[in-house]
Amino acid sequence: MASVASLRQAGKVVCIGRNYADHITELNSARPKQPFFFLKPTSSLLLPGAGPVIRPKGVDLHYEVELALILGKQVKDLAADDEKGAFDAIEHYALSIDMTARNIQNEAKKKGLPWSIAKGFDTFLPISNLIEKSAVPNPHSVDIYLTVNDEVQQSDSTELMLFQIPRILSDISKVFTLEKGDIILTGTPKGVGPVVPGDVMRAGIKVNGKELQESKIEVAVEESTSSYEYAET
Repeated sequence: MASVASLRQAGKVVCIGRNYADHITELNSARPKQPFFFLKPTSSLLLPGAGPVIRPKGVDLHYEVELALILGKQVKDLAADDEKGAFDAIEHYALSIDMTARNIQNEAKKKGLPWSIAKGFDTFLPISNLIEKSAVPNPHSVDIYLTVNDEVQQSDSTELMLFQIPRILSDISKVFTLEKGDIILTGTPKGVGPVVPGDVMRAGIKVNGKELQESKIEVAVEESTSSYEYAET
């Protein structure tokens, strides 16, 4: 039985962008013709109880709640219609918050630069405990939510995904070989927004209206004491 600490050994974290139509609209982004993805460093992982999310100086820090897939086997060149192969490759689910330095990301978009800094700071990936596959019989029909200071900011069903899990794993696996332990973030619904030091984020997954205890995330935000301060590139 894998433990949540084993996530530290993940080879990579692959994130799907722009996978919910209303989120694309709120950020004035273009709707992708195929799954669009980027990498987040495993050093950004923040395990349950491991402390707060740290906001770097000068950063407009945003939350993005996402269903995560934890792979249990290698996936390479998966066919898009191979649903059995896709779901057999998943060992666990989890909930995650893809923390984003929005002002850094916006500058990167404008200048055609990579997003790595915007997505990659330490603590920028809070993640829940591992969720058994049996607890999520249909990952395309669960509700994910996030609150800030107990006010609901994000709450939507994964049925709204533009690209579902088999297509996501297929497209990624044709570019990167996916390995056991890799983490896939499947995109965020509408409602993303800022958090500041002193705020507390809580998030979870509901299956048929019932919250999964192991999916719960509760994490505070604190200001960084490091020497880093955002400056325009």
